[in-house]
Amino acid sequence: MYDTVTHPPGPPINGLKFNTAGPSVSGKHYMLDPLARIHYQDIEELIVDECYFILHAPRQTGKTTALLALMKYLNASGRYAAVYANIEGVQTARHDVARAMRSITHIIADAAEDYLGETRLHDWRRSIWKNTGPDDVLRTLLRIWSSASAKPVILLLDEVDALVGDTLVSLLRQLRAGYAQRPEAFPQSVILCGVRDVKDYRIQTSQEGIITGGSAFNIKAESLTLGNFTQDECQALWLQHTEATGQPFDPAIFPELWLDTWGQPWLVNALAHELTWRHQALRDRSISVTLEHYHAAREVLIQSRATHLDQLTDKLKEPRVHRVIASLLEAEGQNTRLQDDDLQYVEDLGLIRRKPWLSISNRIYQEVIPRTLSSNCQDGLAMVQAPYLTAERRINMPKLLASFQQFFREHSEIWVERFDYREAAPQLILQAYLQRIINGGGRIHREYGLGMRRTDLAIEWAVDEAQGYWGQVQRIVLELKIQRGSWDSILAEGLPQVVDYARRWGADDAHLLIFNRQPEISWEQKIRHCEVMHEDVMVQVWGA
Repeated sequence: MYDTVTHPPGPPINGLKFNTAGPSVSGKHYMLDPLARIHYQDIEELIVDECYFILHAPRQTGKTTALLALMKYLNASGRYAAVYANIEGVQTARHDVARAMRSITHIIADAAEDYLGETRLHDWRRSIWKNTGPDDVLRTLLRIWSSASAKPVILLLDEVDALVGDTLVSLLRQLRAGYAQRPEAFPQSVILCGVRDVKDYRIQTSQEGIITGGSAFNIKAESLTLGNFTQDECQALWLQHTEATGQPFDPAIFPELWLDTWGQPWLVNALAHELTWRHQALRDRSISVTLEHYHAAREVLIQSRATHLDQLTDKLKEPRVHRVIASLLEAEGQNTRLQDDDLQYVEDLGLIRRKPWLSISNRIYQEVIPRTLSSNCQDGLAMVQAPYLTAERRINMPKLLASFQQFFREHSEIWVERFDYREAAPQLILQAYLQRIINGGGRIHREYGLGMRRTDLAIEWAVDEAQGYWGQVQRIVLELKIQRGSWDSILAEGLPQVVDYARRWGADDAHLLIFNRQPEISWEQKIRHCEVMHEDVMVQVWGA
């Protein structure tokens, strides 16, 4: 860990910083070309073809930055009158369509004035409200504006899916109602931007019940996504700091950065911000940023409960998200149990990736999600580290797992009931148990993959506190499995897996932990421990 400050003394070391909040600004933030990220040539072609389309991506991936850059590019071309408007604040109107439309039309009028110097929309909207109801006021305003504009109007609406209920339906239907009059009497192109694709909008209306966004906005030509950074882009972004300040990064950091973030833009920027600004010592730009600096920053970020990570874990409460993430954490689910719509929705939220196999998006999310889900359990465990360390300050893993067996036998029924994700409760309880011991001297790496039928945990423990990870490191792997068939069949499946995992990590100890959740089986039968040699690797097998 390291000391951080919120308001550093003295002037900034360098004018550029890594951005972790709001749109990125050229000249203020390190940033990649936002137009290149959205393939603006494809978007321009859709605009030329007078298309209405969707741009969606997970939160804090650069959508607003890209839309603002696109608006400036279109206006600079001299061919269009493009306006960006963020309507997220209208969410509070919910089913109050009149209130929502007053706010939306006001936001669009303000945006036209701010970006184009066009002040007439305020006068038009006041006049329209005297003669038009809320279900047609937006269509009428856009018709008048488009008819009066010397250039085709392009409207970029951000955070559309923040709207709920009747207000969202009214917005979509008013845009659809004016579609046939484009471009002479309605915007030539409308871009709706949000976290989700319009087909994933499941809208609870006050009169019609639940309808889908696809049925309310069936004029959509395309659904485009804003992807994560590539591995090369992650490195290129960070190296902008080196170019600006001369401060180098250890090249060994970049493969770790990729695995930890999988290019998620906020994570990439947040880790860099931790290292280059919040880490006080590294504000001395003559000091090289090492891999150990990076690992410390990663842990600080995970424990920080930053807004991005809180928003991420809040999504875990949604039923559609629960179904997918529970199957991944349980590691025993099958793809056939999950609907493709659910998988696509959770992927659109940025929580999972489906290639090369279905898994939680990146290593940081793999850490944050189980820690969040098991936080109540972890906080309720009063444990001390010393009894589980040998005289050489190595983890006595057999003693620790034997202790867990007894704890699980005595308390699992109570703890399982406390979990929202009961399907994965045994795995989460074990991880909470381990976290209480490993914290402060080691780290746990977690791997999940649906269809792999296991959860993999790798523990790295710094044996010498003074040297940390520069010194001797004890490596332990654990393979967690749910017993579905016989003990012998689960051994036959699990032993090759844990041995392969141990070899990949260069582990000193390999453990296979098998949970039997069949209520008719007694604890005397469930609790087991034996040692099995497999391919010249001694594996300790535990039953619980």
